[in-house]
Amino acid sequence: MRCLICSSDTSCFTDIQMKVKTYLCAHCDMIFKDPAGHKDFETQKVRYDLHENHAEDEGYRRYFQQFLDFALAQSKMPVTALDFGCGRSTLLSDMLAKQGVTSEFYDPIYHPDTAYRDKKYNLITSVEVFEHLHDPMAVFEELVSLLSPDGILAIRTELLSAGKEAYLQWYYRRDPTHVVFFAPQTFRVMCEKIGVRYVEGNGKNMVLISKE
Repeated sequence: MRCLICSSDTSCFTDIQMKVKTYLCAHCDMIFKDPAGHKDFETQKVRYDLHENHAEDEGYRRYFQQFLDFALAQSKMPVTALDFGCGRSTLLSDMLAKQGVTSEFYDPIYHPDTAYRDKKYNLITSVEVFEHLHDPMAVFEELVSLLSPDGILAIRTELLSAGKEAYLQWYYRRDPTHVVFFAPQTFRVMCEKIGVRYVEGNGKNMVLISKE
């Protein structure tokens, strides 16, 4: 099977514990589960409804503040922002709004209004979303297209630190709605493919992308 990101040939192995065929790209380091096992929105929603993320939870707020601190360190305070794939909670968007940012949110299951597609944003955030995407390159291109010329795309997803053997011991793969897994190299290749800049990554779970 061809890589979902760079179209290179992949090697196939079976994740015996998860009972799923899995593919590894040697060029961009992406690992992805066989698309035949992808869950539909209804099945995914059952899983997401189990998440207990409350705006009043200080730990949850700190989690988002850490992410915003990382994102905003490379840019001035945005005027407009979009939280893409926010889930049920709009906390991240609300936190930005309290700082005077015109902040919007979208989620295909919980907040499906697609009016965001007709706008441009100084900052687009996507937290724990990319590992769920069935067509990650298409979504990446769409989000980049929505950035203003000075805009930043800030993505949070757990990053692969090594190849197949480490992956097979990794807790992150056990969530059946997690279907694609990125390494820092994956995002660099994605940026090269559409001509945008990989600004920075922390090597663990955050990356920043810029149009300039």
